Amino acid sequence: MRVRLASAEDMEAVFALRHEVFVVGQDVPADLERDELDAVADHAVAVVDGMVVATGRLLPDGTVGRMAVAPSARGQGLGAAVLARLEERARERAFPAIELHAQVHALGFYDKAGYVPFGEVYLEAGIEHLSMRKELL
Repeated sequence: MRVRLASAEDMEAVFALRHEVFVVGQDVPADLERDELDAVADHAVAVVDGMVVATGRLLPDGTVGRMAVAPSARGQGLGAAVLARLEERARERAFPAIELHAQVHALGFYDKAGYVPFGEVYLEAGIEHLSMRKELL
């Protein structure tokens, strides 16, 4: 496994993986899954045997999102590795903290990584989410 920031050549595979996970797997409308923020985000990928199997992005405002792991690759620490690379990138950008909108079913994953929930549960793309934050300094 190799985890790194995505290159322009990776983006087709990133979008295909996100489509599989969010649009096909979770019924997120395709027009909500991709947005204009993809062009300004830092994307991280986990690559196994030459294939992108996990991804996530860091927005210029310090928000992590679009965390996705291929169903066949779950449970191997790939999501945690991608999240750690995004946190490293946030530190490189001198962000004091980062936030994310966690799907409720994934709260334990983010809790293990040191994220603290705040606010109330809300719907995003028809899925229950809770905002979480992690101090980086």
